[in-house]
Amino acid sequence: MSNIEISEVSSRRERDAFIKFPWKIYVNDPAWVPPLIIERKEFLNRKRHPFFRHGDAALFLARKNGEIVGRIMASDDPNYNALHQSNVGCFGLFECINDRDVAAALFERAASWLQKKGRTEIMGPIDYSTNYVCALLIDGFQFPPTILTSHNPPYYRDLIESCGFAKAKDWYAWWFADPTEAVVQLRRLAARFNARCPAAIRSANLRNLRDESRRLRQIYNQAWEKNWGFVPFTEAEIQFMTNELKPLLVPEFAWVAEIGDEPVGFTLCLPDINVVLRDLNGRLTRFGLPIGLIKLLFHKRHIRQGRLIALGVTEKYRRAGIAEMLVLRVMEETMVKRGITGELSMTLEDNFMINRFLEAIGAERYKTYRIYRKQLPC
Repeated sequence: MSNIEISEVSSRRERDAFIKFPWKIYVNDPAWVPPLIIERKEFLNRKRHPFFRHGDAALFLARKNGEIVGRIMASDDPNYNALHQSNVGCFGLFECINDRDVAAALFERAASWLQKKGRTEIMGPIDYSTNYVCALLIDGFQFPPTILTSHNPPYYRDLIESCGFAKAKDWYAWWFADPTEAVVQLRRLAARFNARCPAAIRSANLRNLRDESRRLRQIYNQAWEKNWGFVPFTEAEIQFMTNELKPLLVPEFAWVAEIGDEPVGFTLCLPDINVVLRDLNGRLTRFGLPIGLIKLLFHKRHIRQGRLIALGVTEKYRRAGIAEMLVLRVMEETMVKRGITGELSMTLEDNFMINRFLEAIGAERYKTYRIYRKQLPC
């Protein structure tokens, strides 16, 4: 390992090299979707990203004989540790050639950074927190990633496990192609539940997105608070994400359940713009012209693939049929009327209620993701 050098990213040039390194790893992977470089710069911008108002992170590059061969981010979230009474830090944005020594050197440097923060455990892959892209793909490599999900080579699992990491939790992704039978079944369930719990289902108010996002944050932080790995969105984070997703939002893709004036559940789908991003190679401009941006916006309403990224109901109303009503509305308005197929993700492996529900309505589990953890030496 003497010819492996790990250095912390400290300049714009090194940050750009950090962002562009995945192009080397995935050059022969037909399933990979290149990220937008401009979006990655915003995500890593310490002055702009709201994570850095309460947390901290550092980026590292690995070089072997002078050539960049790997990268990793270490991040520390005091909000997570205060909520869970834990002492854990995270690694994320991990990319590496198939070399165990390089991987070990990257993990060692990330662990050292976290130990200086006083942390005694490392967990990941997690990019800041589970509110962002997280987890390692361990099966379903032949399928391209949908929007805001991860993708990696199969050998990453061996690299991570060979460095002493053990499974912490698995997450599932489900594919839904044909809603016909599910819609009939859900209509019966919704009619029965609605007689007992008359919830109103409305489309999200995209004209007043700031106030709507606050309501969704309230539901999210209540509905997910007992989930493994949960950390609440801060108001700054939800506004940042709202601004990021605003150009992608479609009224028929986002629904809110209310009882009286109380918001009690919501579901959010996004058109899978990865279908378009695959052809942009990370850039919205070409020859100084916004060709990629024009293409992205033009195809947004014509994309026939989506991802249901969030479905949450506050605990008080969890068995009142509101989730079924929300899913029914999504299916009727997106899948049936617009011919959308796509993914429902990610669900925890031990969330038996939602997993059984998805199986019952005809969804097929087609990918598994994993979070790893490892104790750090004192």
